[in-house]
Amino acid sequence: MSYHRYNYFYTLCMTNRQLLKPALVLSTAVLIVVVLVYAKPFLMPLTFAGLLAMLLLPLVKWLQNKNVPHVLAILLAMLALVAFFAAVIFFTSLQLANIGEDSAKLEQQVTQKFNSVRQYIAQLFKISPDKQQQLIEKQQQSSSGNTGSFLTGLLTGIFGFLTNAVLTLVYIFLFLFFRGKLKGFIIKMAPQDRAADAMQAVNEAQKVSQQYLTGLFLMIVCLWIMYTIGFTIAGVKNALFFAIICGLLEIVPFVGNLIGTALTLAMSLVQGGGSGVLIGILVTYAVVQFIQSYLLEPLIVGAEVQINPLFTIIGLVAGEVLWGIPGMILAIPMLGITKIICEHVPPLKPYAYLIGNDKKEDKGFKKKVKTFMQKAAAAIKNK
Repeated sequence: MSYHRYNYFYTLCMTNRQLLKPALVLSTAVLIVVVLVYAKPFLMPLTFAGLLAMLLLPLVKWLQNKNVPHVLAILLAMLALVAFFAAVIFFTSLQLANIGEDSAKLEQQVTQKFNSVRQYIAQLFKISPDKQQQLIEKQQQSSSGNTGSFLTGLLTGIFGFLTNAVLTLVYIFLFLFFRGKLKGFIIKMAPQDRAADAMQAVNEAQKVSQQYLTGLFLMIVCLWIMYTIGFTIAGVKNALFFAIICGLLEIVPFVGNLIGTALTLAMSLVQGGGSGVLIGILVTYAVVQFIQSYLLEPLIVGAEVQINPLFTIIGLVAGEVLWGIPGMILAIPMLGITKIICEHVPPLKPYAYLIGNDKKEDKGFKKKVKTFMQKAAAAIKNK
């Protein structure tokens, strides 16, 4: 009897030990989600600041190598970042002002398209235009009482955005100023016999993250140039505005490029663009996507932090659910950095394998294009 009891308790303990690891993983995941939801106002500007600080770090180091003082180098790098965003906002505002100048003509064209849609609905669903107008007026009356709350929410959102922008700039400065102490803290957290490995892991993670973020920034600039050229040739009005929008939306993989192209198509159609303009937009999209996939991403962004499509979609959906649009922007860079960290921590390597893409040898046309670009780059460098 005692033997059977011992065997029973031993089996029970072994089963509990086997269930302990999945339970800990699930509990950790739930805790992370809870922290992300409730600490969003604190974590969001901190996360943006961390990514932007890594983006600016090469510039800060370059300035310091030119004998620029540490604090001044950080301030100059931050000034360059602010100037870049100010230039984007300035050019976008100019394009919006040009669109506003044609507002009367645009309103007339929208009215014509709207009347055409109303006639189509009347023929398809047998709802007269007068009945449709009554439904629209009823909807406007029901929503007119929400104008005050809308304005209040808008002002609150603007104030919150400005507050987060200031906090982000402060965090960027502090991250860059105390980067040595932050790195030292991470190394001190590791056991003494693993200090060298921890140092190597931190340096590699920092290097790959900088390469990825810098490459992503350069790719967006290249996309702006290509979209501007393509949309201008196609005859798109306010081509620079739509090029900026399409380039910025590339931050969100899969979804962003489709939304940017759809927006350009819709606005060109409303502005009276013919079939030639629409075909030109689609051709521009196809050519840009080809160049991006076969040239820009392999040569500029690199393959160090590639995420497989499954976790790309999961990350985008989770980011939108947790933090909205900022979460979608942060999802892929954070997943890439998480993959880098997991690759350098032995117990977490299976998760890095699960998140990342399998490295495959380039074959066919892609290999030929990549080889040609590498030879061209080497020839330019030798000159």
